[in-house]
Amino acid sequence: MFISTNNTMQNKSKSNATPFYLSEERAFLDGPRNRFRELWFTFKVQYNFIRAFRKLHFVGPCVTVFGSARFTRDNPYYKKAEEVGKVLTQMGFAVMTGGGPGIMEAANKGAYLNNGFSVGCNIKLPHEQQPNPFLHKYVEIPYFFVRKFLLLKYSYAFIVMPGGIGTLDELFESLTLIQTKMIHHFPVVLFGREYHRELYEHIQVMAKNESIDQADMDLLFLTDSVTEMAAHLKEYAVKGFGLIERPMKTKWWFGEIRHPGK
Repeated sequence: MFISTNNTMQNKSKSNATPFYLSEERAFLDGPRNRFRELWFTFKVQYNFIRAFRKLHFVGPCVTVFGSARFTRDNPYYKKAEEVGKVLTQMGFAVMTGGGPGIMEAANKGAYLNNGFSVGCNIKLPHEQQPNPFLHKYVEIPYFFVRKFLLLKYSYAFIVMPGGIGTLDELFESLTLIQTKMIHHFPVVLFGREYHRELYEHIQVMAKNESIDQADMDLLFLTDSVTEMAAHLKEYAVKGFGLIERPMKTKWWFGEIRHPGK
């Protein structure tokens, strides 16, 4: 049995990590720590869950839009994400994103400027990830796994715009939950045929070789059309989940308030 004697990983993480919340998460991932510190970390995770649950309880049925934080406002995909956010709002959905710039900002902007409800689950990072200005409501989360849970919990579909490693992580997280029956009949739209072509083809190769079930992939939809996206969501999200528009009731003794649009 191996025993660490010099805590090299912990020291390396702490010395290179700024600000504090990043050093904390890195240290947690480095391996076993003092039992009290591990317990204290779980309390802080629980606090972040409860804080987010309270703030997001009345956002209503959401569609979460994923995509690159690095695309600027003159990028064609940025402009397309604005249109996606607008159409989702017209369908009655709240638009949820990771709350940052790029594609996330564009989808939030499309909702915000068209009298929809715009929501963000922002991750605390030292670069790239400041909350965008088109959010009616947002929470800032210091832990990636908490944030990913929230982006799924309130959503009835995912729109995966062109993005990088984080976007793929979120895509395959959702596909894993679909495959393992943790969520059922959950539509996932890959938006951008050329950008996602090889990825989509590889997923089909996996299905062909029976490493995944083709039936589980039936709701993975590849398109360049906002109109096709809307039709797909109407069939598999609105009808599939039996969604209807009605206001949610708040409890004043919990200090709960609801956005006027909800």
